[in-house]
Amino acid sequence: MLVAVDIGNTNIVIGFIDGTNIIGTYRLTTGTRRTSDEYAMMLSTFMSMSQVNPRDVDDVIISSVVPKVMYAFRASIVKFLGLEPIIVGPGVKSGINLKVDNPKTVGADRIADCAGAYHLYGGPVLVIDFGTATTYDYVDSTGSFCAGVIGVGIETGANSLWSQTAQLPEIEITRPDTILATGTKTAMQAGLYYGFLGGVEYTINRFRQELDTDFKVVATGGLGNVLYDETDAIDIYDRELIFKGLAIIYARMRGRNFKPRGTHA
Repeated sequence: MLVAVDIGNTNIVIGFIDGTNIIGTYRLTTGTRRTSDEYAMMLSTFMSMSQVNPRDVDDVIISSVVPKVMYAFRASIVKFLGLEPIIVGPGVKSGINLKVDNPKTVGADRIADCAGAYHLYGGPVLVIDFGTATTYDYVDSTGSFCAGVIGVGIETGANSLWSQTAQLPEIEITRPDTILATGTKTAMQAGLYYGFLGGVEYTINRFRQELDTDFKVVATGGLGNVLYDETDAIDIYDRELIFKGLAIIYARMRGRNFKPRGTHA
């Protein structure tokens, strides 16, 4: 039994992986300051919901882009499970060679996503994560991380829109029925959705032009599933990619050949 954790800027997502099966995934907000005991209590609750016995947990692996959370969260793992978690970062055996200017600046979540996409779906592959930021990471056929783009996430852009304008309301981010909006709410939804989708499609096409090669496009996170239904530019949407990537990294560090099961669109 493996507990895989991704600590992101907006959410902490936790997955329980039993053998090759992802049996439960849960999330909590990152912004709230919590003690190690609070994290342990939440972890215990999630385990109970998935019928996981703490004594059956063999290891914990964590990817994090929020250093200030790590002390309390790591302490919760040590206190509650009696395990020292594996922390993903440059140098771990991910099977991804970071051929960028400074490998230490590549986020652990991006490494895990790339490991999952490359080892499960093959390369070359462009990995898109629709999170607080939107990241595009290109991995070639040899498993080398060659280039990446970091842009604004759709929710981040939306929050900026209504927080910086006095008369625009906060709205649900969803695919509108039409771009021919006749009201403020639907106009905002159409602008956010189709404007963002257009940027995604252009960015993918720009990668194709400059690389002059074909590749798969694997997406994960956020509203990726909604965008996937609207465009042919994305080949695969895998909502559990981060957990699969973390499981693959863990298996490689333990000298095993492992491909987790799970669902994807």
